[in-house]
Amino acid sequence: MSKGIFITGTDTGIGKTFVALGLIKEMKAMGINVCPMKPVESGCRISNGRLVPEDSMKLLKASGVDESIDLINPYRLRHPLAPSVASELEGVRIHKRQVVNAYNRLSRKYDLILVEGAGGIMAPVYKKYLMIDLIKELDLPIIIVARPGLGTINHSLLTIEAARKKGITIPGIVINYSENIKKGLSEKTSPDVIEKVGQVPVLAIITFLKITRRNNSQIFRSLAERILARL
Repeated sequence: MSKGIFITGTDTGIGKTFVALGLIKEMKAMGINVCPMKPVESGCRISNGRLVPEDSMKLLKASGVDESIDLINPYRLRHPLAPSVASELEGVRIHKRQVVNAYNRLSRKYDLILVEGAGGIMAPVYKKYLMIDLIKELDLPIIIVARPGLGTINHSLLTIEAARKKGITIPGIVINYSENIKKGLSEKTSPDVIEKVGQVPVLAIITFLKITRRNNSQIFRSLAERILARL
């Protein structure tokens, strides 16, 4: 089994953290010693003069691991922008070696590291260094979280193509309904098109209604099992 999985998306605000949280909880229940990591988190709120990485804190709490938030989340930024833009505005220099070293430290202690990115795979981390470059450096397979509606075919296929050109493995895609939208013809047909054209399986379709019900655990247990079987 691979030592890690990278959760990315076709866009920002797409539900990557929601999917990561669900997977962490179920993998933990399955007896897997899983640890989260979010290399860079932007849009952090300020509390008592310090930046609070809320997504990273949620991931850490869900995992129950005894690790420093600074190791789980090496870089945090205030502006809700691409990391490279926010870091430049805030005078923060992001060192890729620090991120890689943090990942390596964690991977020596746990069965699996679940890494959540910021934005999509082409989001710049620092200057010309992109999220896809970090994924390649960590040598991780990616799970792509995609929107259900119109445009998702294009966004998903572009993400798949970019990853393949870098030699990145793609176990599958998760279609996530982060909003309560009506399921029209686009939503019904897009998953099949993505699978056929992209040659990547849609591992789960998480509807908005389902995520508010008690069968939440069953959905993510099935998704976790399908992902682990493909690593």
